[in-house]
Amino acid sequence: MKKTHQSHSSRNLDEWLSYLENIHSTEIDMGLERISKVAQKLAINFEFTQVITVAGTNGKGTTCAFLENTLLAEQHSVAVYSSPHIEKFNERLRINKQDVDDTAFILAFEHIEQTRGDISLTYYEYTTLAALLIMMAEKPNYAILEVGLGGRLDATNIIDADIAVITTVDLDHQAFLGDNRESIGFEKAGIMREGQRVVIGDKLPPKSVLTHAQQLNTQVYLRGVDFNVDLLNFENRWCWQSQNNTFNNLPQPSIPRDNIATAIMVLELLGVTLDEKKLVSLIASTKVAGRTERIAGHCKIMLDVGHNPLAARYLVEQIALLSATKVHAVVAMLADKDILNTLTPLIYSVDCWYLASLDVPRGANAAQLECHLSNNANQLLTFDNVIDAYKMALSQAKESDLILVFGSFFTVAQVKSFIK
Repeated sequence: MKKTHQSHSSRNLDEWLSYLENIHSTEIDMGLERISKVAQKLAINFEFTQVITVAGTNGKGTTCAFLENTLLAEQHSVAVYSSPHIEKFNERLRINKQDVDDTAFILAFEHIEQTRGDISLTYYEYTTLAALLIMMAEKPNYAILEVGLGGRLDATNIIDADIAVITTVDLDHQAFLGDNRESIGFEKAGIMREGQRVVIGDKLPPKSVLTHAQQLNTQVYLRGVDFNVDLLNFENRWCWQSQNNTFNNLPQPSIPRDNIATAIMVLELLGVTLDEKKLVSLIASTKVAGRTERIAGHCKIMLDVGHNPLAARYLVEQIALLSATKVHAVVAMLADKDILNTLTPLIYSVDCWYLASLDVPRGANAAQLECHLSNNANQLLTFDNVIDAYKMALSQAKESDLILVFGSFFTVAQVKSFIK
């Protein structure tokens, strides 16, 4: 552990976060042994609330947001822990839709530092413990935990959930989770507990997920079996049905329809009374920063943190709905992502590419992106940074065009900061 000459009680939040980035040997060090020991010392206990843990390759954040909005509308208190953040660290924990302030995090960090002894924690483990301490102090009716990476060995998995949710299983973080859907599914299924209620939103879940659920004798609610989504033949309307409920003529949402469908199943299990009027209002009001987020400008502008092949395929569908004359894609990615298979689905949807180097640890440079597109794509331009790429796209786009910014949380964060 690196020494610091500054008293930890006098650190501000930025100084704490800088400290946490340097106290463990590696950024990602999966496993529950370290965090479980410290959690025991801190007497972490979540028996005061109902816990919903949400795992999945994509769709976790939007599923959490729809659950949050609905439960708040029912006059419940709700905490949501998620990661990573886009602009401010405080986004990682919100209680009743308000980001937790610096002071609460600082007090939690001080408590952990005084308690952990010689046990080394990663940044993510440390910040997860802080979020858990704050939630214990606030005691919301519901605690919604978004898994950071995988599930089985993720820091959030020290808490036993009342309902476990798996949104989707696809390729991402292969270095940590495995290079196929079966191994990735096994990691995500690790959030399950004996006899627990489990909602699976993936249309074709890997056998590893279903086998693990069966071994634990869980009560599984499966998309296509226990709940269904049917698309109607006009204005992208859709309906949702389970054994107990049917909701017809639902509107096109701002977040993925599949994630709303998964969330509705969870809400039914929680005993929330829903009707079509409520759902239409909730669907219209649920928007999530950085997820097909629309920005006002002289042309259509959409920001999306999508950074894997599944997210790219979803973006192709969203681009088609917007009927833009031309699509200008501003993209920057991390080098350890599946760049080729993320960019390839968009080749026939994008008219001009603005490829930017991402100046963060693990960031890819523009040349790395270019080599995956140069043989097939339309116009390619490369830039040293995201903002120069975005400025060029703004200068080139006409009123009827679309600028799509995607590829990483870092990419979207930089553009959002520039816009502000």
